[in-house]
Amino acid sequence: MSVAFTKEDSAETASETMLPERPIPPGPNLVTAEGLAALEAQLASAREAYEAALAIEDVNERRRQAANPFRDVRYFAERIRTAKMVPPPETTEIAAFGSTVTFEREDGRVQTYRIVGEDEADPKAGSISFASPMARALIGKAVGDVVSVANGEVEVVAIA
Repeated sequence: MSVAFTKEDSAETASETMLPERPIPPGPNLVTAEGLAALEAQLASAREAYEAALAIEDVNERRRQAANPFRDVRYFAERIRTAKMVPPPETTEIAAFGSTVTFEREDGRVQTYRIVGEDEADPKAGSISFASPMARALIGKAVGDVVSVANGEVEVVAIA
């Protein structure tokens, strides 16, 4: 094989493995205890994937396989480093970070979400980021309060 082909392949592989950093949301990195544990588990998983990729003999394939896990290692390490764990709310009278809030929309739909950190938010699983418009509108509210969000109103019906 010609040296030219080797260099071309290496240059092509290098361009494939120069991934942009995962964006880190601006502002504080608030987390629940469960959120911090999840970040630590994700970091461990990324490290395992990176170590497995480093065991690949072919240098070009090793670079390809290591790119994503290495980027994830950097991201999760930074998120853990900057994490500020917030203890559970002391009261259920006012919605706060860590609260589970049930509200009713104008169309009669009732929804329940836990207000959590950005990395642990999963609306399909019932959690939203404290930085989301809905969470920002709900924080500081009590049962019976009506808040305006997304061209509509919701009424807080329960806080746990």
